[in-house]
Amino acid sequence: MTTPPRRYVAIGDSLSEGIGDEPWPDGSPRGWTDRLAELLAAHHGEVDYANLAVRGLRAHEVLATQVEAALAMEPDVVTLTAGMNDLLRPRFDPDVLRATLAEIVAPFTAKGARLVVVPIPDIRSVSPAGWLLARRRVRLNEIYAWLSTEHGMEPPAMTTGTIFEDRRAWADDRLHLSSLGHERLAMAAADALGVPDVGAWAAVPQGDPPRTSLRSEVAWARRHLGPWVGRRLTGRSSGDGVVAKRPDLTGWRPPA
Repeated sequence: MTTPPRRYVAIGDSLSEGIGDEPWPDGSPRGWTDRLAELLAAHHGEVDYANLAVRGLRAHEVLATQVEAALAMEPDVVTLTAGMNDLLRPRFDPDVLRATLAEIVAPFTAKGARLVVVPIPDIRSVSPAGWLLARRRVRLNEIYAWLSTEHGMEPPAMTTGTIFEDRRAWADDRLHLSSLGHERLAMAAADALGVPDVGAWAAVPQGDPPRTSLRSEVAWARRHLGPWVGRRLTGRSSGDGVVAKRPDLTGWRPPA
């Protein structure tokens, strides 16, 4: 980065909230955004950081509940994860999603903020959802590519053959990253922002990922798929009653 970042704000959904990572001692999710704040502070010195992300939100909800507050903080770095929850709904309109995401990012880039978005990797080898959502995933990533061109955003290059297509990068629910996945995504985002020597974030660990079996697939469906379907059928969200874990812009310190 040419100018060291001083104010970093994370907005979005469960990925930015940190679901799937090991929690901090106070029980709050850690996640790649906290890890990125740590990397930025380690390289550039003091960095103020806020995280407004809440699990379960769709893009229009991120726009309605987070953008105004984030803009008021005058960030010079913003990270965004949004769109995955839109993909998971029965009705998916890519044109509406494209317009909504553009409305989210435009005011930040207009003010000169560096904005990193996170494409959706190919998870067909990780979860059945990867096959069901393959076409929608491609459409969402096309939207992100268009936004990057139009607004100068800098998505991490989650290309074929990286860690994000490996089972070990994903939590038990296969929808959220594991601690390893969050760590590597933070490194990828730092790399996109020009932080030097962050490490080989794309490298796949040695050895084979865990094998699946009929028993493990049934257990996954009972523990994760069933409750998710239940929430959809009853109109509930995993984010109901959840508030942002770090709503104020303060100097980066790990939660005690």
